[in-house]
Amino acid sequence: MALSRRSLSSLFLLTVLAAGSSTAFAGGRRAIVSKVAPVYPELARRMHVSGVVVVQLTVAPDGSVSDSKVESGHALLGSAAQDAVRRWKFEPAAESTSMTVDVNFANQ
Repeated sequence: MALSRRSLSSLFLLTVLAAGSSTAFAGGRRAIVSKVAPVYPELARRMHVSGVVVVQLTVAPDGSVSDSKVESGHALLGSAAQDAVRRWKFEPAAESTSMTVDVNFANQ
């Protein structure tokens, strides 16, 4: 059975994982206030690429992401994962914190 382009794209599920509703860092937990889901890259979708991208974040005291770096994952997915997590917001804290999050591009 052949799948239409629309049907095929609906088979892909994008979820963002970050230790549930909060992310651990040295010294405690910092809650995620809002998450932005990644946009599945068209080329990756056409090539049926899926997987987990690990992104290292630095979160500023105001809760915004001030820096991010892709630690591992498929090259076609890394940029989309990084673009999404840069727009996440965390609860404010006294100082910057560093943490790692997983962005899961799962083929369902």
